[in-house]
Amino acid sequence: MKILLVVAHPRSNSLTHAVAAAFSDAARSKGHTVELADLMAEGFDPVMREADEPDWENPDKTYSPEVQREMERVERNEATVLVFPVWWWSMPALLKGWIDRVWNNGWAYGKKTYPHKRVWMLAVAGSIEESYAKRGYDTAMQTQLNTGILDYCGVAEPRLNILFGSVEGDDGPDHILAQARNLGSDF
Repeated sequence: MKILLVVAHPRSNSLTHAVAAAFSDAARSKGHTVELADLMAEGFDPVMREADEPDWENPDKTYSPEVQREMERVERNEATVLVFPVWWWSMPALLKGWIDRVWNNGWAYGKKTYPHKRVWMLAVAGSIEESYAKRGYDTAMQTQLNTGILDYCGVAEPRLNILFGSVEGDDGPDHILAQARNLGSDF
């Protein structure tokens, strides 16, 4: 399977990038091909402009060149994996802006649905699972991201994987990287 791996973190030496690499290596070892979309390194602009959101009712609408390139990148792959740190119980603005700009009405939802049936999210969380459960953050993220975005866009196999404990956990980053490798192998 061809996987588009979208990573959103400002530091290339971050645990988020290491998670993306661990997932990618494991997926490739199982015969998948992986195309990396490092939004920060590529200079992706997350701010939506008028050209990014043409008239929804116009069947001949065109998108800005940058959005069109991103749509084409999605379409040449068969699945999407989004890798990001959890900031304020959601994804960073960079990734949210990518979704806002690229997952347009009439292309990812509305009369058409997102081109991929399988979209996974690997969310690197600083807190431990018990902290998320105690406050309901895990449920809120599942509702917002799986239901509010992926299900709404017709994704048949949505999956939010929260990789807990990057800061508060006793296991250090090794257990998070092991989870990423397992997810890549199981994809």
